[in-house]
Amino acid sequence: MTDETRPPRGGGEEEVFVRQAGRAFLLTFYAALRALKLYPVENVAVQRALDEVQAAARALLARETELELRLAGDFLFINGTRLRLELDNFAAFSNLLTTLRGFEIGVFRTHTGVERREWQALLSILLSIAADPAVGDRYTALVERLGQAQVPHLDFEPQSAINEELTAQESREMAKRTYAQGVAVTKEVVNSIRLGRTSSVKKVKRAVQMIVDQVLTNETSIVGLTTLRDYDEYTFTHSVNVCIFSVALGRKIGLTKLQLYDLGMTALLHDIGKAKIPIEVLNKTSGLAEEEWRLIQAHPWRGAMVLFGLRTYDEIPYKPILVAHEHHMKTDLTGYPRSIRPRTLGIFSRLVAVADGFDAATTRRAYQTIPIEPDQVLREMWTNPRRGYDPIIVKALINLIGVYPIGTCVILDTFDVAIVAQANPDREYLNRPLVRVAIDPYGATVAPPGIPVDLTERHADGGFVRSIVKVTNPDRYDLIVGDYFL
Repeated sequence: MTDETRPPRGGGEEEVFVRQAGRAFLLTFYAALRALKLYPVENVAVQRALDEVQAAARALLARETELELRLAGDFLFINGTRLRLELDNFAAFSNLLTTLRGFEIGVFRTHTGVERREWQALLSILLSIAADPAVGDRYTALVERLGQAQVPHLDFEPQSAINEELTAQESREMAKRTYAQGVAVTKEVVNSIRLGRTSSVKKVKRAVQMIVDQVLTNETSIVGLTTLRDYDEYTFTHSVNVCIFSVALGRKIGLTKLQLYDLGMTALLHDIGKAKIPIEVLNKTSGLAEEEWRLIQAHPWRGAMVLFGLRTYDEIPYKPILVAHEHHMKTDLTGYPRSIRPRTLGIFSRLVAVADGFDAATTRRAYQTIPIEPDQVLREMWTNPRRGYDPIIVKALINLIGVYPIGTCVILDTFDVAIVAQANPDREYLNRPLVRVAIDPYGATVAPPGIPVDLTERHADGGFVRSIVKVTNPDRYDLIVGDYFL
């Protein structure tokens, strides 16, 4: 049942009831899941927990036509009412979110007439599938086993179906929230390390999970946000951008979702060593003295030491430590820090190095007030072996973002000024992305989101109707780039 077909609420009192009853249902559901995990089904505690789940579901179904649990980002909704995350329900809600995401469940519905045995079957199947590493597609396995168990009053929808229901605007807003959360978490961690305080990595993990989920479901919007850089927040936005690019590249080369989580963690923390570099050195606008340059070159091994220190809390795996140390080493090991003995850079280090190099070169910073145009950066990374990037990963980056990345401001041969909105999925037309005209040939501004233009459109004689002739700085036209593609 969608929000459009669901009967209107009877006011604030009805919403309060749904929130309280929904909260009670989820807490009993979690308690039953935990009890069945610890004890056999005949145990008194399990039987009591199943009774409580059935009672909580009936309480809701007595006043509602159905019980719908829906996931939206980091939030849980019962019949369209968002459940508040509070201290006493934090563990239950967090574990349920993790479980539902692990099964790629977007919506879970319970219908009037549900029987107690159906709850027992559902909980047992969830636990058996979760404990079986041989199961690849958990959602499909869940649906198949529930069908065999005959539970007619319970049904599910996959997360992919829910993502398709999101409007373009909702997708953009979710991408923006995810990006902002990543920047805020990175700032908190870096500032804590600068002040010598202990920093929780749990928030970093949650931010990375959100970024990975966005890349998997809403790649265009989240990658597009990497072009909206904040000069004053470079240290933090750079880390988030590298995380997004790295995860998108990892997806491009076929890494699994769990591997993408690990990759995202390493990418978000790759520059953590800069927290140990004086801010006046990081923000210096003139050339660096030799001693200052040595400080900059020390940030990889300083980052490895910082992360190794956090490892005592069993929160940081081995890979982020390695990538923090290796991300400025070139493929021939001529970068920094110098390698004492021969080594082969890991795939995560090579992915992060490419993402880091691209974002750094295309961003305005204290000592680089005029960033290099993205197409020039990609050409240099691809053609100049002295840059030391893995050519296969650079090629994957070009295939991912196109010759003209999202957000690039271009001038067409028709004298229109346009913003690149999406890379062309056809590899034959990497230099012909989807663009949106923001300024017409007469200088008049076109209201966002602009006029979509297909640069692959041809005349009858075979020639292209429009082509890009120049990449330009959007500031020259006083454009808010994001309005035209986000």
